[in-house]
Amino acid sequence: MASRPLVIAHRGASGYLPEHTAEAKALAYGMGADYLEQDVVATRDAKLIVMHDVALNDVTDVATVFPGRARADGRYYAIDFDLAEIRRLRVVERRRAGTPEPLFPRRFHSSDVTFRVSTLSEEIELVQGLNRTTGRSVGIYPEIKEPRWHREHGIDLAVLLLEELDHHGYSGPEALVFVQCFDSAELVRIRVELGSNLPLIQLLPYSDRAWREMTVTDAVALAAHATGVGLPYEHLIVAPSARTTTLEPAPLAAALRAAELSIHAYTFRADQLPAWATSFRDLVRAFYADLRVDGIFCDHPDIAVDVRDSLHARSR
Repeated sequence: MASRPLVIAHRGASGYLPEHTAEAKALAYGMGADYLEQDVVATRDAKLIVMHDVALNDVTDVATVFPGRARADGRYYAIDFDLAEIRRLRVVERRRAGTPEPLFPRRFHSSDVTFRVSTLSEEIELVQGLNRTTGRSVGIYPEIKEPRWHREHGIDLAVLLLEELDHHGYSGPEALVFVQCFDSAELVRIRVELGSNLPLIQLLPYSDRAWREMTVTDAVALAAHATGVGLPYEHLIVAPSARTTTLEPAPLAAALRAAELSIHAYTFRADQLPAWATSFRDLVRAFYADLRVDGIFCDHPDIAVDVRDSLHARSR
């Protein structure tokens, strides 16, 4: 392999510790991840916190700490709480939506360990501090979550994020940061209206077939504002009919390559294998070696690092 593809710690080492906690990020850093992901949402007082959902229900004890603060839909939205209130919450392993049951039963569960919500600034300081003490250059990978929804609530999430990144020294196309978003109009706005030249990643969803049928012309148009794409790894292959380690690339993969877009595939989990995969290591190996993706989002970054580095060592 000509250069080492990236290992992106998906919400940190979330296969081992509750997602988006400082502990999960520090563990992922220690496991050798190249980038640590931050999903970013805002509080009522316009502070940026690291949280995958705009609602707090499934990963915190918000219903216990603030009973009666849910909206009519039963959800407790981060934007309805000040940061001081958010800091009172405990983070727990993700539960199945609307239930007390863990989404991944074999992952970390303990009522005796207290995890907290981090602000984006705190997490950046953690990464930069570790870079200073280790001499490594690990990057960050923030996602702008539901930007239009935030604007409807009076907060311009993209502007706040870009200001935070600039404050911490992330500027220019060579900065150790990828800014990702599912909203293509928001990425165009960031590039054109807000004038950012940071690396931008267009996220592609699981559900929209139009993305999977992208042509080279479509991909070239996307490259006008995006550095690369983050997409479900299933979009890159023709789905196998039986267990296999040999994967056939889908036409989308060639279209993205032709447009010179980086390809970051998500989400690789050792405890959530597709039926056709023979093992997690073989799955990761196939996407690195055969599909030649530029990076993968992984809940178990230690395994991805080991597979990637083994492939790279053999290619030298």
